[in-house]
Amino acid sequence: MNFKESTLMLVREAEEALRERFETLDAISYEGTRRVMEAFSNHRVSDAMFAGTTGYGYNDKGRDTLDLIFAEVFECEAAIVRHSIVNGTQALAIGLYGLLRPGDVMLSVTGKPYDTLEEVIGIAGESGNGSLADFGITYREIAFDGEFDYPAIEEALKDSKVKMVYIQRSKGYLDRPTLSSETIGELTRFVKARSKAYVYVDNCYGEFCSAHEPTYYGVDLMAGSLIKNAGGGMAQSGGYLAGTKEAVELASYRLTTVGVGGEVGATFGQNRDLFKGFFYAPHTTSQALKTAALAAYLFEKAGFEVEPGYDDDRFDIIQQVKCQKPELLCAFCRGIQKGSPVDSFATPEPWAMPGYADPVIMAAGAFVQGASIELSADGPLRPPYTAYFQGGLTYESGKIGIMSAYEAVMEELNK
Repeated sequence: MNFKESTLMLVREAEEALRERFETLDAISYEGTRRVMEAFSNHRVSDAMFAGTTGYGYNDKGRDTLDLIFAEVFECEAAIVRHSIVNGTQALAIGLYGLLRPGDVMLSVTGKPYDTLEEVIGIAGESGNGSLADFGITYREIAFDGEFDYPAIEEALKDSKVKMVYIQRSKGYLDRPTLSSETIGELTRFVKARSKAYVYVDNCYGEFCSAHEPTYYGVDLMAGSLIKNAGGGMAQSGGYLAGTKEAVELASYRLTTVGVGGEVGATFGQNRDLFKGFFYAPHTTSQALKTAALAAYLFEKAGFEVEPGYDDDRFDIIQQVKCQKPELLCAFCRGIQKGSPVDSFATPEPWAMPGYADPVIMAAGAFVQGASIELSADGPLRPPYTAYFQGGLTYESGKIGIMSAYEAVMEELNK
């Protein structure tokens, strides 16, 4: 790939400006890796745990040990990790259906949830499809502009039917900051002092971006996808739920069936990749964070509004670039696709994806279909035509991808 000298000079300038930020990200990666390795040692990980099971999957030592390792690294009581969870939305739905009962109220304190959860909750789509609303569960939300509306939350919690306070850590397709684990912890303490509601966190894109996860600060349950951060680029599919023993057990009953929970589930030889992916996860996440910071620098210098800024603290791997025009959003995604290791010859086009309200364009030249920890970019075709960029298994490959996107956008801009 031959890039313009002006682009290469800008990248060199960016890397010099980001030197201290990269050192901070390396330190976070080291601490995460230290915790992972300590957990592997404590639970005596061995080659025998990588063997697969079939049928019911009883006595799957690798599966059971990985659950314990996730719980230890995420500093909570319990976890369930399964390759059979198809995406982050399913992982989140398992927790929602596991904790909520007819008559309960689900209270989102971070505004509208991610698009794909709308039909799960029942605020979009047809009735009768098995949404939470069909089971008599009420949904309420409190507007969120980057800071929790504590007075409104306190008022809402006066209703004893509020069974769950739901927090989306990442921005999703919304124009707002990602939440730190510490900020989520402050809200958790506030809720626990005023109610018996579960605190449930969508932790997608956030694992290993800081020293601790939300579970460290007392949330009851959090969920995420293994083809994002926690899978380290190795998991071929899967998801996890982690938190208190009670909450995880209730979620496990929805995953399988009541009374059985996490005691079953054949692994079919997937354990090796899940263990290896979790081992890689802190480092792989740091590579994605560095790539995102580089992207922020390049596009901020080009006059685009970005969030977070190149030298801001980062609490997930997502980088926003507000393209303002649909043509520039599409050019950004074409550049990412061209700079990807897989399907670089393809040209992404907007399409009506299931679960999304607007046409969405997605670029993903990934070894695992839909793996956001790999180089990818996407965005709905609605103003301000924001590109949501994430991933990069290595910083070097991520840098190539973002330079490709930068030059594609500049070319379109100068037409």
